[in-house]
Parts: sequence; structure tokens; C-alpha cells
Amino acid sequence: MAEKQLEPVAYSRLGQVGARTPLVIAVPHAGRHYPRAMLAAARLPLEALETIEDRHADLLIADAVQAGATAIVARMARSFVDLNRDERELDPAILSPPPPPGALLASAKVTGGLGVVPSRIAAGGAIWKARLPAESIAARLALAHRPYHAAIATALDEAIAAHGVAILLDCHSMPSIVGAARNPQIVVGDRHGRSSSARFVEIAARTARQAGLRVATNSPYAGGHTLDRHGRPKARRHAIQIELDRALYLDSAQRDPGPGLADMRQLIAAIATALIAEATAPNMAIAAE
Repeated sequence: MAEKQLEPVAYSRLGQVGARTPLVIAVPHAGRHYPRAMLAAARLPLEALETIEDRHADLLIADAVQAGATAIVARMARSFVDLNRDERELDPAILSPPPPPGALLASAKVTGGLGVVPSRIAAGGAIWKARLPAESIAARLALAHRPYHAAIATALDEAIAAHGVAILLDCHSMPSIVGAARNPQIVVGDRHGRSSSARFVEIAARTARQAGLRVATNSPYAGGHTLDRHGRPKARRHAIQIELDRALYLDSAQRDPGPGLADMRQLIAAIATALIAEATAPNMAIAAE
């Protein structure tokens, strides 16, 4: 079966019709649909491919959606296509025929094997049995990458039309950070000030600290393609990324939801509520920064 014919659709949209609030939440790396054609092309088993998921990060946002956020949640697995990468962030070694000079975008993520179509992972090395046909890559982008980002853009447009400002909260989870200063459990990023007013980053970080968590900003994660693509503070479109330590909401094996899930759902809802309150405050002069 050709990949372009596979279901399900690229994403689910959650929340009420229209824009009840200025907040849009995106979850790009929690998709759990692994197309059969993709698995047949992979040299690694499903269990290895699952290791690059933001495992069950989609479960973190339920309370925030109830609080009024719109959510765009990926359904396709990250191994199929990474929605937080530019379409040109691709390892040329996995592509057939080789791309023309200048067609692709080199980045640290590509070098590490995690381009828009991942090429290798720590859990097993090279992912694919052979080079992937260019038409297969194009089909993945058309099926998942472009519809997902179009849905985010539409939701942000609706928020701007209804509220005059929009905030995107790009929701991820991360392995526990060991050996770093203070070992942050939450990392809030805004591309070092390029994708959002600093005020929204401060609010998200402060809310997490008030919950008793260790918080860092822009290190080691500052955000990726989603923030670059959708964050335009001067146009009143703000985009921030949040990374949560998986140990906060998964079980000890980091496979299934754990006892901390309810608390982390409440935390994301508290951050959502604080961002919405700031964006809709009568004297909210920062939206056009």
C-alpha cells in the first residue's frame, strides 16, 4: 500500500469550534500510528522506533483543553515524519536519488539522525533497510507535515480574529536531564526571544516553579521549527515550547502513564490559564512586541 493512501489523518483537533481563547496547543511527537509500509521499510522493530516518541504527551493537555485551549495533536509517529523539523532538514544519505546541491538544510538535528524523516536513533542505529525513494518522502510530507502545520496556522488565525492576539504552546516531553545545573524538570523555550514576548515565557516558567518544579529557559531546549514557523511576536503571534521530564508523568519504565499524570495535567492547565489571562488582560500591551 502506498504511504500516501494510509490513514488516519495527520492530526486531531480538540476543543470547541472557533477560538474560545487565544491559546493554541500543539503536540507534535506523541503520535502512535505506525503505517505498515513504514514498518516494512524499517530495519528496527517497533519497540525501538517508539523510543523517540514523546510518550503519551498528548494526555497532558486534556485539562487545558477543558479550560478553553484549542489543541492540534499529531497522530502519525515521529519515526514516520518529525513535525518539528523544516521539510528540508533531511539526511541526504537516506534519500534516493541523491538531492541536488543546496536542496536540503543542514542542522544539528539532522547530524544527530533526527531530521524531518529520522535516519537513526540511539536505540538501534540506522532506521531504514535502504535509501527511501524521493516520492516516499514527498508523500509523508503531504500526508502529515503540511496538514498539521496548516491546522496550527488556521487555529492561530482564528485566535487573532477573535482576540487580537494568539499564543502557541508547543508541548513536548524529555528524558530526565542528568548532570546539568539544578537538573531542570521543565524547560521553556522561545528561540532565545525570537518567537514570543518574554512575558509569556516568564509566566509559564513562574507557574511551573510555583508548582515546586525546577525550571530552565532555552537550555538545553529552545524550541524548533514549529516556533520558527509560527512565532511572529510583532504580528501578535507568540509561540513558546515546553518540555516536561517524562519521569513526572510516566511510570518507572517510562512506557505507560504513571501516578504523576494528574498533577502534570493540572500543571499544563494552570500554565494555559495563566497565559490566557495575560493575553486577554485589558492592559495587555506586550502583544505587539
